[in-house]
Amino acid sequence: MITLRFLATGESLTSLHYQFRLGISTVSGIIKDTCHALWEQLHEEFIPLPNRQQWIEISELFFEVCQFPNCLGAVDGKHIRIIKPQGTGSEFFNYKKYFSILLMAIADAQYRFVAIDVGAYGRSNDSMVFKNSDMGRRVYNRQFDFPPPQPLPGTDVPPMPFVLVGDEAFQMCGNLIKSYSSRGLNQNKRIFNYRLTRARRMVECIFGILVAKWRIFTKKIQLKIETVDEVVKACVVLHNYLLIKEPLNFQDIPEDSLLASLENFGMRTNVAVSQMRDSFAEYFCSDAGRVTWQDQMI
Repeated sequence: MITLRFLATGESLTSLHYQFRLGISTVSGIIKDTCHALWEQLHEEFIPLPNRQQWIEISELFFEVCQFPNCLGAVDGKHIRIIKPQGTGSEFFNYKKYFSILLMAIADAQYRFVAIDVGAYGRSNDSMVFKNSDMGRRVYNRQFDFPPPQPLPGTDVPPMPFVLVGDEAFQMCGNLIKSYSSRGLNQNKRIFNYRLTRARRMVECIFGILVAKWRIFTKKIQLKIETVDEVVKACVVLHNYLLIKEPLNFQDIPEDSLLASLENFGMRTNVAVSQMRDSFAEYFCSDAGRVTWQDQMI
């Protein structure tokens, strides 16, 4: 009861201390232990590591909802505001001029978390945080059980890889693509950016839903850093749990989470990956891949 109230309302430990007549350290301990237990008991069922068949099912739904083929999820990261941890100097002080940790996430087309990484320093180079996280290493080193390349719908060749979609804060690789830089875009590239943004919207919405449900994220989390990690993981797994128990009203999904996005460092991309992105762009402008409304949206 104490923990759910804390997560849902963002009330201070002092307020909960008076309401439940418990010491502040006791309240803090209850929150930490309960959040840890929630993650341990629920994550294997509600945020499991997908197998190949589950990745295929995620991609099929992305194509149905967003008309983006061979898409395995949308990836992004947000800064979670915290109080300054003792003895850490400026490690957690981010480019927005406050202290934070990073929540990195992959989202599916049902607004569910597919994979997360929690706890990196807010000061860190955000793209490198993703690459160095367990989740990022699996993506860049091809360690996720992603399906093998297959032709895009309506085509026979060439086989195209399955990909995650992200914004310009991420470095592209064979299984992760992002939008083109906004300068000097031709028609194909503008349409590609529009189509990718429609798919990437899923991860933006998932953060909006998370903050709307768990008001603890609307202010500084005034807990020890190790407890903050447990709080974030508990909220993530409860988010997936509740989506199954309480289906969303898809007419009223917040897109703005009020959480700060990753900083854009303009990472370079190799030629082969750039050519792969170009192939997606050409497909979206072909008879097989176009949607009727795309020209009016750019």
